[in-house]
Amino acid sequence: MNRLFSKVIHPMKKFSPTALFFALLLLCATASAQTLLNVSYDVSREFYKDYNAAFVANYKKTTGKDVKIDQSHGGSSAQARAVNDGLDADVVTMNTPTDIEFLAQNGVVAKDWSKKFPGNASPTSSTMLFMVRNGNPKGIKDWDDLAKSGLQVILVNPKTGGNGRMAYLAAWTYARHSGKTDADAAEFVKKIFLKMCPFWPRADARPQRYFCSDNSAMCS
Repeated sequence: MNRLFSKVIHPMKKFSPTALFFALLLLCATASAQTLLNVSYDVSREFYKDYNAAFVANYKKTTGKDVKIDQSHGGSSAQARAVNDGLDADVVTMNTPTDIEFLAQNGVVAKDWSKKFPGNASPTSSTMLFMVRNGNPKGIKDWDDLAKSGLQVILVNPKTGGNGRMAYLAAWTYARHSGKTDADAAEFVKKIFLKMCPFWPRADARPQRYFCSDNSAMCS
């Protein structure tokens, strides 16, 4: 676990970013720093509650020093823009490489961040899942079903959250693999995102919360 944070606590002559699940970047810090700020995406809250506690205990055991880790959570792209605009992060965890590339292109982190670990510094991957009402009354099984009339779908805003962007790309890829042209795929995605979504939550964990509190939505 020291792999994630150890470089932040020691002196660094220049940026030396790494990545966790599409993006973990270690930004500048000093040896005297006892508090680290991890600016992360929304759905990583629960992970870091457990991981930070384990890291703090292990760091104390191996170095004899105390360290405190603060968290900031929100939509992945919104968080990346906040760091670019001056939010003083020691660690940045994003769920899409485009958010890290945005920071790299603006000189916030090193341009070769993806070469720090195998697999382009992306140790895991994930897939899209549909959350439906109990018993799946609308028979939702694939992306085509989400484009049918009579449905409301809750998806995170792709401009602010990485999961929204991944959902957009997944729907587009499904359409293209189904034989649709680029123009047809664009209309297919537009129908799902613009006609079926009553609103777009800004952060990645919020669609599930809205879905569980709003009985009118059929899929999240």
